[in-house]
This record gives sequence, structure tokens and C-alpha cells, in this order.
Amino acid sequence: MSARAAQRRARRPQFVMGMVSAGLLLGLSLTSCSGVPTESPANDTVPSDSAAPEPSATPASDPTLLPDGTAAENLMYFNFLAAAVTKANPAADGRAYIDALVAGGFDRAAMEVTFDRTQADLAADSIQFSVSIADECLIGQIGPASDGFHSVVAPILSTGLCLVGSTRQID
Repeated sequence: MSARAAQRRARRPQFVMGMVSAGLLLGLSLTSCSGVPTESPANDTVPSDSAAPEPSATPASDPTLLPDGTAAENLMYFNFLAAAVTKANPAADGRAYIDALVAGGFDRAAMEVTFDRTQADLAADSIQFSVSIADECLIGQIGPASDGFHSVVAPILSTGLCLVGSTRQID
């Protein structure tokens, strides 16, 4: 066996251990970011009957449009309106989402929506709709290929639009 081959063979266990260690660290870091809550420490104090907090009598209010707000500040309201459409009709078309956003106060002229049907006249796998606010976009996507509703705040494209590809006219 050559000296070079012997050196490689001697380094192989170190390399394998390094890779295993890196894999374990990656796994641990992903586990810590999984959002699974950890158990809280046990509380050894005896609860007091006199200090029991009372539940709030007023429920949290629904989000509202912030006309002078950023896209990020209006994302919760955008999601709220889209969720209402989806709840009312899980098979809603793009127009239903646009109509809900307009009724909610978003500017129709700042919106885009993709086609509900493909060029082969099949139902689209997903529908995207957007509202531009200043130099950002609120973008929503729904459909069978989307695995539920998803939204994002993104910068406006170099075209000045929010969506890539063909969109339909909003009437």
C-alpha cells in the first residue's frame, strides 16, 4: 500500500466522525426550530384561590385595513379576508378573492389575479392573486396543488407587477 493511500485510510475515520457530528448538529438545530413546544417546568407552588385571573370578557377584534400601512402591516387583514372566502366556498375562483379584497377596502386597480382555467380548459392547479402596496406585494395562493392557502409579502418585480406570467383582466 502506498503512503498516500495509508494517509487517506488513516483520515477516513476522522472524516466519517466529522460528517456524523455535522449531521447530528444539523438534526438538533432543525429539531430546535420545529416549533414543537417544550414541556414547561413543573410548578411546585400551590395555587391560590384568591389570585385566579378572570378570562377576558372581550374577544380579540378582527384585523382591519391600514390604508397608510405597509404590505407587511396589512398581511394579517389580507389573510383574514382570504380565509373568509375559503371558509365560505373552498372551491372559490379568483374573482371571489378579488371581490372580497375590494369589499375589504383594497384598491382594485392595484390587484392582479391568475386564470382559473388552463389553456386546455382544465381547472388550474392553483390561483394566485395580489395587491400592490407602495413598492411591495401581498400575494396569496390557493388551489389543490397549493396544499391550502399561502401568502407572502414580496417586492414588486422589475416589470412593476406582483405576479409572474399571464394574468386575467379584473372586471
